[in-house]
Amino acid sequence: MKSTGIIRDVDKMGRVVIPKEIRNQLNIKSDVDSLEIFMDGDSIVLRKYKPACFFCDTLEEIVNYNGYSVCVECIEKLKKLKEEIE
Repeated sequence: MKSTGIIRDVDKMGRVVIPKEIRNQLNIKSDVDSLEIFMDGDSIVLRKYKPACFFCDTLEEIVNYNGYSVCVECIEKLKKLKEEIE
């Protein structure tokens, strides 16, 4: 993990401002992008959210269906499964 030397206070609401330089470098846009929040031991990790397939976790060729992210490959597998059932 690379240290930036930037320190930010946490406000009374628990918020922290991510410096503009970091947002620009990671192409994080206000009111557009979301961040995932993880804990790693005693560290908090923020990562730009990328919707992954609900079934296989891939990030490629994602389609949103009824609030779920599903990849094209899994859609094809579901079509075949449906055909087998019918």
